[in-house]
Amino acid sequence: MIMEQSFLGSALIYLCAAIIAVPIFKRLGLGAALGYLVAGMVIGPWGFELISDVDAILKFSEFGVVLLMFLIGLELNPKKLWQLRRPAIGLGGMQVLGTALLLALVGLGLGLGFTAAVISGAALAMSSTPIALQSLEERGLARAGVGVSAFAILLFQDIIVVPILAIVPLLEPGAHSSRVDGWTAALEVFAFFALIVVGGRFALRPIFRFIASTRLREIFTAFSLFLVVGAGLLAEAVGMSMALGTFLAGVLLAESEYRHELELNIEPFKGLLLGLFFIAVGMSVDFSLLVERPLVVLGLVALLVSVKMLVLLPIGRFAGHVRTDRLLLAALLSQGGEFAFVLISVALGASLVEPELAALLVVVATFSMLATPLLLYFYDRFFCQLASNEQLRPSDVVANQEHVIIAGFGRFGQIIGRFLMSLKMPLTIIDHDPNHIEFIRKFGYKVFYGDATRLDLLEAAGADKARLLVLAMDDADAVLAAAKAAREQFPNLTILARARNRPNVNDLRELGVTLVKRETFASALELGELALRELGFGAHEANRAAHRFRTYDEKMLVASAAFRGDEKKSIDYAKKSREQLERLMNADEAELTSDKDWR
Repeated sequence: MIMEQSFLGSALIYLCAAIIAVPIFKRLGLGAALGYLVAGMVIGPWGFELISDVDAILKFSEFGVVLLMFLIGLELNPKKLWQLRRPAIGLGGMQVLGTALLLALVGLGLGLGFTAAVISGAALAMSSTPIALQSLEERGLARAGVGVSAFAILLFQDIIVVPILAIVPLLEPGAHSSRVDGWTAALEVFAFFALIVVGGRFALRPIFRFIASTRLREIFTAFSLFLVVGAGLLAEAVGMSMALGTFLAGVLLAESEYRHELELNIEPFKGLLLGLFFIAVGMSVDFSLLVERPLVVLGLVALLVSVKMLVLLPIGRFAGHVRTDRLLLAALLSQGGEFAFVLISVALGASLVEPELAALLVVVATFSMLATPLLLYFYDRFFCQLASNEQLRPSDVVANQEHVIIAGFGRFGQIIGRFLMSLKMPLTIIDHDPNHIEFIRKFGYKVFYGDATRLDLLEAAGADKARLLVLAMDDADAVLAAAKAAREQFPNLTILARARNRPNVNDLRELGVTLVKRETFASALELGELALRELGFGAHEANRAAHRFRTYDEKMLVASAAFRGDEKKSIDYAKKSREQLERLMNADEAELTSDKDWR
């Protein structure tokens, strides 16, 4: 009973620390990963000492990384993975070899032996997969060009760590005589790949089909977790990383009809365990070294980050990324990774590095993880702003006359643009994604890169001569800021705006923007109309009911603006409006029924 209370008490501490720290850091723009790391520092041995058994928690929480890699594998079928072979080998190979070589030379310069310097360079050349991928997902760039390059490099690191882990023990004095063991290990790895390929292709689908036929969701979830744990442990048993093993299992199931169900079942576990992994890393930081030798630790962290960025910037250029994306790629992968802990531990066990050096390397790798969210924060706040302040060359874009400006050319803005282009309306596009810009230009659009909230950019885009300004960005605050700036500077310009919700509509109307449309209202109402038709309503009846609802809803939306800022009155009005809407719609339905009977 005591153990159960201790476990539940520890779980309560983890959850409490995450609930407090992560929203604060997220609101400050520092990212969820740094929030988890700092939460771990606070509750760990060097903070309030609320948790003491850090190693056990770190081992358990690594399962979050395993689940993350499995979900990534599910999004990559073998064909897509084969397409990634060139960026993975090319970009990943340049990054690992270049970084390891430079760090090894630095180690030799600092007085390390050759073997210790090479192992240190190889260990610190690895980056943190969860930190990088989590940061990409938060920015919505996981499938963008820079996201693909970052993933390709991380994938190569996950693969190359397997032979590195196999080679490191062979460097131990007296280990060269065990060639038979080396051949055995190679055969075990080959057998693992064969089992994964054959099992994923032929055995798993019948098992999934049988389990799905039971219609017991919890059993399907249990088998999903069993599959991930089994693949991970099997990979670990043959000397591979659990993450790589589960990634391969995910790839082989990417074309399965059960893929989406697997994603839905595993996603909640992945998020919680990945957060626990970051907390455990934060708890494992040995602050005694920082207290004893602060300049040495911070200097080595800065050196590690600088060397990795120095290698990654030209790699980003080689991959064809624009300057801002090269900086983002360098910031994303500039830290040491979780594989550094594994490699250093193996090297320490083989007596290839001294305990003092191993402890120092672990601290440097950990603090470099803490530096990454800060680098990304400065990137978001300063580097992106500097990039958007750069003026395009006059030859790049010539402002149209009597044209339509569309600010934001994502999935919403593209529909508007294609519609207007089909009628040969002259368009000018403003977008802040540099990779998106290059793609749009191929289709003949006139594009400005930058932030539509800036007056100088609107002027350069010809807002004073435009017929319309369409604000189609997916950031509600950016739409409001752009609408305010354009209304003040170009009072005669007609502005159409995309609104996220009802309060957003009223915010825009207060600025004098009357042509406002909620982004999901029309499509949701059309789907509701289809629902009525499936429920037995005639096409005319369903269309008329949808039209009535739209009219009433718009009137209520306008009337609700009078109660903005007063929560109690707003709630009361919303309740009365809902009752009134039900009465009006029911009255219309009765009218439609009587009309139909009369006919």
